[in-house]
Amino acid sequence: MTTKIAPDQFQPSMNVAKMQASSTLAAMLAAETLRAEGADVVDFGPGEPDFDTPDNIKRAAAAAMQAGKTKYTATSGTRELQQAIIDLYRNTFAASYERNEVMATSGGKQAIFNAVVSLINPGDEVLMAKPYWVTFPEVVVFAGGVPAFIETEETGFVLSAEQVAQSITPRTKLVILNSPCNPSGRVIPPAEFQKIMELLVDRGVYVITDECYLRFVYPPAQVFSAASLPAALRTRLCVAGSFSKTYAMTGWRIGYALAPREWTREMLKVQGHSTSNANSIAQAAAVEALNGPQDSVAAMLAEYTARRSWLLNALREIPRLSCNEPEGAFYAFPSVSECLGGEVKTSADFASRLLLEEHTVVTDGAAFGAEGYLRISYATSMQQLEEGVKRIRRFVERLDR
Repeated sequence: MTTKIAPDQFQPSMNVAKMQASSTLAAMLAAETLRAEGADVVDFGPGEPDFDTPDNIKRAAAAAMQAGKTKYTATSGTRELQQAIIDLYRNTFAASYERNEVMATSGGKQAIFNAVVSLINPGDEVLMAKPYWVTFPEVVVFAGGVPAFIETEETGFVLSAEQVAQSITPRTKLVILNSPCNPSGRVIPPAEFQKIMELLVDRGVYVITDECYLRFVYPPAQVFSAASLPAALRTRLCVAGSFSKTYAMTGWRIGYALAPREWTREMLKVQGHSTSNANSIAQAAAVEALNGPQDSVAAMLAEYTARRSWLLNALREIPRLSCNEPEGAFYAFPSVSECLGGEVKTSADFASRLLLEEHTVVTDGAAFGAEGYLRISYATSMQQLEEGVKRIRRFVERLDR
């Protein structure tokens, strides 16, 4: 006979109880629920490409299965994948890494989780710029750390070295950087990024740089990785990367981390007692993604470029909406603050009413630390973009009445 735990009897750990559920996953669930009810939903919520994984990558996965590559791998990943990652950074960014500084992870999110949990002690302060990806502060809370935030609205959400310098305290152990940024799409210029790293190295602060949108940058902005900086600026740096966005492999759950060997060794302990190794078939697919043709990346970037241009112009034509120009990723982050008042007091109210009345999914900016904003993903078809903007305009015009 088993004893069941009543819902009101279960007590989660203190740190987990402090965590918030993912708002981006909540938006996805809301869209699925409406579709199940038969609604015609326009979904601007997903943070994933609407493209399929390229065929050469799928074939590599199938070949790996047929070859019996279905066993455990080393916790750090297969030698082939480690070498492919090393080659990528050497050939693209002139960065030198050894195998003991590289590990494969179950998505870029696990790379960030491993890095934070292996470094942060209770009470350690972790700085991040607003708006931030929703997972950053939650992982810090899980580790017992204290999230601290840098306000960047006045600079259009582009982080500067001066802002970082003004925000560091004696308790700051780690800074998390994200460029191109989810949700704003803004890109830190390479020269400014180097200034930030010089400052942090001088202060003895560790850095995680989330480079999941590394390849999706729109000229004249430049593709830049912190791995390309001089070795002296990388002594406390962890680069978190992902195959999810660049190669449309979100469901494959494969990513990687590049960090000094001492930090990597500790991250491997965390991973070894959680997921063990990343999926063996996904690792084989990732090797092909890096070593095979890159045409799909260029094709996705070209399509995102066209969508971005159309969406920005369309949003700016809606009364009382304004939007900074995103230099990277595939998100627009418009301000709806001038639309708020009356029954629609917050951006969450705006998103909820838009979903209820127009069956259009957006993500509330408050979830990213930016009240009064919305995240709109343009990783969807032009037809959906046009219909969704039409619905947003219609909703805003009703608010005026």
